[in-house]
Amino acid sequence: MITRAIEERIREEVDTGRKAVILLGARQVGKTTLTNALFGGRSDVLWLNGDTSNARTLLTAQSVEQLRVIIGQHTVLVIDEAQRVPDIGIVLKLIIDNIPQVKVVATGSSSLDLASRTSEPLTGRKRQFALFPLSFAEMVAHHGRLAEQNLLQHRLVYGYYPDVVTAPGEERRLLQELSDSYLYKDILALDTIKKSERLTRLLRALAFQIGSQVSYTELGQLCGLDNKTIEKYLTILEQTFVVFRLRSYARNLRNELKTSRKIYFTDNGVRNALIADFRPVELRDDVGKLWENYLISERFKRNAYAESYANPWFWRTSSQQKIDYIEEQDGHLSAYEFKWNPSAKIKHPKAFFETYTNCSFDVVHRDNFADFLM
Repeated sequence: MITRAIEERIREEVDTGRKAVILLGARQVGKTTLTNALFGGRSDVLWLNGDTSNARTLLTAQSVEQLRVIIGQHTVLVIDEAQRVPDIGIVLKLIIDNIPQVKVVATGSSSLDLASRTSEPLTGRKRQFALFPLSFAEMVAHHGRLAEQNLLQHRLVYGYYPDVVTAPGEERRLLQELSDSYLYKDILALDTIKKSERLTRLLRALAFQIGSQVSYTELGQLCGLDNKTIEKYLTILEQTFVVFRLRSYARNLRNELKTSRKIYFTDNGVRNALIADFRPVELRDDVGKLWENYLISERFKRNAYAESYANPWFWRTSSQQKIDYIEEQDGHLSAYEFKWNPSAKIKHPKAFFETYTNCSFDVVHRDNFADFLM
């Protein structure tokens, strides 16, 4: 069920390009499945796993001559969990610059940010891709649009992690295990993260505040952290694909909120696991939050896989006029309001549309959402 678009782009880069392919994504989203689909069964591929001490020893502090011996006659080198290898960026640079006939594919999980570790040595030498939990569009391709739309309420509660999707009846256990091992064990392994109890409080506070404007000061008071530490933790959570930030759109109006931000979870199931709430949609009072998080996270995946360069925003004023979501691309604005109930009344913020005339507007609800995500 791995998205065909990213698979084809990686295959093309490996076949015709000279850059290293960097595949980033949290644990258990399918990076190994994707690399196996691309290269499994090929005798010309050398597979190394950065989680093993043997692979780390082989690749650490090697000269070009030693790397040639290690790679031998293989034409493709796949390094899984590459962020575990010290100075991996320098190693990859040596291979790309001096052994150009070898194609390099390196994957990195949420435990460390491979992109930052390789960014300087690999400037101009890498093509980077991100892999997320399964998407609405992927599931439509798998079993049809009607079948996936019928599972909408289930997805709002349990999300799209592959193991969760493919193990009906085991969703709660799998999400709890995923949250415990991935959100805490991996992230807390970072040297910069020390206060695990406060990180837990921060994650739960964010889970309750999806769809709302976030105040670092308020979060700090809830979690016992200063603003600088909040920012550091949020950056790590974003780099490890747990959450992502949406900033406020402001250009012309004096009372627009210019520095606000909202924070969403990449996966609804992880969010619900953090607050231990897996009640069905009809019994919940946070369905609006679940719906907004679902739509924006799925749109986020859609745009990433389509290599869309639209800038995402939300819009608010000090008088509480609002638009849930805006995309800006090629000088055009597309504004969206999200309503779970198709019959809900919509208040059009007059000031926005009078000021930004190059803007379309749509309401996304449970009867028409599929087109927004395809």
